[in-house]
Amino acid sequence: MTKNSNPLTGSAWSGMVPVEDTALAVTDTGGTGVPVVYLNGQFATQGYWRRVIAELGTGWRHITYDERARGRSERSADYSFEAAVRDVDAVLSARGVDRALLVGWSYGAVVAAHWAHRHPDRTIGAIMVDGAFPSDWLDEAMEQRIRKLFRRMSWFLPLLRPTGLAPRMTAGQQADSNIELGRLSRESELGPVLDAVTVPTRYVVASGTSLGSRGDEQERIRAALDTLPVRNPNIRIHAKVASNHGALLKKDFPVIAEAVREVAALDLSRR
Repeated sequence: MTKNSNPLTGSAWSGMVPVEDTALAVTDTGGTGVPVVYLNGQFATQGYWRRVIAELGTGWRHITYDERARGRSERSADYSFEAAVRDVDAVLSARGVDRALLVGWSYGAVVAAHWAHRHPDRTIGAIMVDGAFPSDWLDEAMEQRIRKLFRRMSWFLPLLRPTGLAPRMTAGQQADSNIELGRLSRESELGPVLDAVTVPTRYVVASGTSLGSRGDEQERIRAALDTLPVRNPNIRIHAKVASNHGALLKKDFPVIAEAVREVAALDLSRR
């Protein structure tokens, strides 16, 4: 493993990191191991990573955080994708981390792809957990389906917020975020980003459906990965698992941890 000599290493820390008009709830296990930053699903919280973190163990520096209006983080006027990318910078800067290994699930995988592309010198590598598929899945009909889905969910979302199972965002804001993700995931948008990634990148791919998908829609989206390793030798599919999109962090955490170890070892061998 590479070592991290930042002044903020040491004992574990958790607290609020001020960012622009908000503050993010951050947890840092500290230590001198490889820093791993975990990027959540679109409306998920840092707690989703606990099994992966436990599987990797204490030899790593694990950094998790809740995105804006998720979990214990505060609300914001900006829930855009670019804000999510800026928040990675803010968290790593606040914790004194120069280089990190990124692990992103779903929405977080797209954030990881963009951050790795923009900051190759600060990225050890990236693990994409069932996300960052360059696919033209968003059209007008799908956009209307998304808006309809979140309108239908709007009545019970406030009931879930105190439990942490729903973000402190309106149904409209959640729909807008999902639609923005669809636009950013188009081959013309995400394809060039992934083609230009220069750090070791591994995909752990789920099977079956995700929330809001029908039939084999999700599998057709995942098929966009088929050409990526040919187009960019830094990208490989580490594994395709039997769990669906929502369950793989619970059931296939050993596979995700295995991919993390592989990428960290590659970085060490290049030094």
